[in-house]
Amino acid sequence: MIAFEAMSISTAMPVVARDLGAIREYGFVFSAFLTPFLLGGVLAGSWGDAAGPRPALTAGLALFGGGLLVCGLAESLEVLLVGRAVAGAGAGLLAVSMYVAIAAIIPGELQPRLFSLISAGWVLPGILGPALAGFLAEHVSWRAVFLLVPPLTVPPALALLPRVRHLGNDDPGRTSPLARVVAGAALAVGVGGLQWGLGSLDTVGGALPVVATVAGAVLTGLAFPRLTPPGTARLGRGLPTVIALRGLYCMAFFGVESFVPLMLVTQRGLSPTLAGITLSLGAIGWTVGSYIQGRPNLAVPRHVLLSAAGIVVGLSTWAMTATIRPEVPVWLASVAWAVAALGMGLGMASVSVLTLRLSLPHEKGVNSAALQLSDALGSALGIGLAGAAFATWHDPVAGDAALFTGIWLAGGAVAVFAGLVAPRARTA
Repeated sequence: MIAFEAMSISTAMPVVARDLGAIREYGFVFSAFLTPFLLGGVLAGSWGDAAGPRPALTAGLALFGGGLLVCGLAESLEVLLVGRAVAGAGAGLLAVSMYVAIAAIIPGELQPRLFSLISAGWVLPGILGPALAGFLAEHVSWRAVFLLVPPLTVPPALALLPRVRHLGNDDPGRTSPLARVVAGAALAVGVGGLQWGLGSLDTVGGALPVVATVAGAVLTGLAFPRLTPPGTARLGRGLPTVIALRGLYCMAFFGVESFVPLMLVTQRGLSPTLAGITLSLGAIGWTVGSYIQGRPNLAVPRHVLLSAAGIVVGLSTWAMTATIRPEVPVWLASVAWAVAALGMGLGMASVSVLTLRLSLPHEKGVNSAALQLSDALGSALGIGLAGAAFATWHDPVAGDAALFTGIWLAGGAVAVFAGLVAPRARTA
């Protein structure tokens, strides 16, 4: 369900933006999903530690499916953004509550293999989703892409919810849920203001975008440390660096990925269907990387895998810049992106394993929420900054080759930095 939504809607989004007249607001369609994701994750962390994963899973499935239904019926950009926000809140609840269930059910030595299996769940949607979404967007309607997903919420609800009814936690820990909700709301508002301000600097007159950007940055800077392990912002050794690496990986990868289909369609002249094949190969590469880290006889330390992941993502993203040029075979973009995704599979699964391994029993929910917050904040910043650059410097006449190149180079630099600081995740 989650994989099909992610892979398919990214493929269809160039057509959505064109039909709704929202090319300049392209990045907002993604950031509208990520900002409520932050608050949903905060709620699920405290909720899961106190009551088990079932309530948050139930609410998450309902909001996720309902939000996509609103998107599929949207007649304007504003309604589409509302639907994306509702779906994002549901996704935040789902992401964290699944971690809470994993921590409660799966022994630690089996968790790397489980995360490998979860990544394998992206293969079929990764292969079929973009091609199907591209076909529907071109020949039927982009609305069908959104409306196909809500029915997919039913099978996991029927299969999973009865089996987690018994899970709970008699020790909610030392963290005040109310304080976390307030901080989570402040973080969501801060990230939303930061994204809107960055994206509106070139389109909205007056000082309002600057004020929103500055206020959003301040709110984000104040709230984030209260929702993550102490030392996360300064890359403290152990769990703080593990949490921070998740955000750095996502900032680098998703800030670029959101614009890969747009580049292939507008610069290289591919159809949405063919552009979606690149995302399909990325899903396969991600799964291969996750499979490697989940091998039971793997002797490579986790911090080495984290370093390798950042370097692979960075170098592959830099290699993508060559594929913007018309004389370079366009299929090389798919190869480079598959390798970048392989690095993400190595890194993201390893981060998930280490987060649960380094968390105390009564803190697995809040630390899982911190992991997802770092994930969403990194994605939001990557997509928001790339979207702001695109909104400011988009040139419908001369093209955007230089702009795409700059986005690719910046994303690669963030990933390489993550690889260089990853050894700080090592613990005694």
